[in-house]
Amino acid sequence: MTPDRHPEVTEAIAGERRLHDPAVRLSRPLAEALFDPGFTEVGASGRRWTYEDMLAALPELDGGEDGPPIVAEAFAGTVLAPGVVHLTYETVIDGRRARRSSLWRRDPAGTLRLYYHQGTPVPEGTARP
Repeated sequence: MTPDRHPEVTEAIAGERRLHDPAVRLSRPLAEALFDPGFTEVGASGRRWTYEDMLAALPELDGGEDGPPIVAEAFAGTVLAPGVVHLTYETVIDGRRARRSSLWRRDPAGTLRLYYHQGTPVPEGTARP
């Protein structure tokens, strides 16, 4: 853990990294444990995903067992309120860069789960921040 990183930010980053793991992407029970039932996403493609949409499609999306890996970097996070974390980071998947934003919130059982995610494609030639 970085000395100035809040424990909830570290926990949310660990959750994001688990969602990039092919073993989690291929296991509905492991993925369900990380997604909030109210989850929505606006993907880098512009598609809107619901909780059920994502769980059904996750094994076939990039980052799965046979697909290109997800390389995630430059994580930054802020605790917006107790139990609510906003993360930003970048991914590279098969040469395509995207900037990502996620909201994680703690459920009544005390588990931090992904509530909202958005991916925005980065045009080729755009400098890294």
